[in-house]
Amino acid sequence: MALQQLVEQTVTGLGYELVEIDRLAGGLLRITIDLPWVPDAPADGSQAHWVTVEDCEKVTRQLQFALEVDGVEYRRLEVSSPGIDRPLRGERDFERFLGCEIDITLKSPLGAAAQGQVHANRKKFRGTLARATVAEGATAVWQIVWSEVPKVKPGQRIGKHRATAPLQSLGFELDEVREARLAPLVNFKGRGAAADPVGG
Repeated sequence: MALQQLVEQTVTGLGYELVEIDRLAGGLLRITIDLPWVPDAPADGSQAHWVTVEDCEKVTRQLQFALEVDGVEYRRLEVSSPGIDRPLRGERDFERFLGCEIDITLKSPLGAAAQGQVHANRKKFRGTLARATVAEGATAVWQIVWSEVPKVKPGQRIGKHRATAPLQSLGFELDEVREARLAPLVNFKGRGAAADPVGG
């Protein structure tokens, strides 16, 4: 059985979701797991609980057995939670994290399609994930929304009546994305503090 299929079958059989498999130097096999997505649950860190050390230990024991039975070679197995910069892979993940702050890297720069709104060679963006308003003939399903807040110079005072930077948006399709992750924003009252109890 292929490694991906074996690991996914084992992880989902225990009631978890497989996020990522990495084969690293020195024979390290790293498996990243998460709790299954409940469509009506908010994605802002207020779910019932996150992946715990006990969850990882349970999956590790079962995977060690499954990998041994299948004759998979590795030197060390590491099972962890996705962490606060969880990768987004596929439609389901984008649905799950609608409204969250994400980082995306496009496969190709925007070029002429940017229409002067952002640098034509730009490929990396950080902003809020949203559904695109699909006009007739448009193909983009998703969009990222952000504002280019001017950097404050050291010692510069920020006036109370300072103008708010206008919102910008970029529509995209999943096959245009090289990599997408939750933005690793530490918020001790929300997701940042609670999302990574076991490291990642």
